[in-house]
Amino acid sequence: MSTLGSVELKAFLPARDYALSQNFYRDLGFSTGSISDELTYFHHGDHCAFLLQNFYVKEFAENLMMHLLVEDVDAWWAKVQEADLAGRYGVRCGELQDQPWGMRDFTLNDPSGVLWRIAQNT
Repeated sequence: MSTLGSVELKAFLPARDYALSQNFYRDLGFSTGSISDELTYFHHGDHCAFLLQNFYVKEFAENLMMHLLVEDVDAWWAKVQEADLAGRYGVRCGELQDQPWGMRDFTLNDPSGVLWRIAQNT
């Protein structure tokens, strides 16, 4: 009898400017795996991964949200601030906040408009 195990779940994220988005995610702290002209595999540690695609639809990108649960959101916030990702890439970065749903988080848009919520359980 076989089991229905799973290995990984990945979202496909759009890129308006593929090279710019690749640089943004590297600067954010993600590592690359396989890279082609159309698709880049990004990962952080063993449990977080996504595929950046050389494809863009504005309405899709600006309505997509990713939630990254981290061990130390203050360290991620400091990295984003020290790297000046908002200034260098012309993106929005929200304030670090304690949320009523039991998380401490901040938001960060990527260069294509995808909204990331980077959070830690409190």
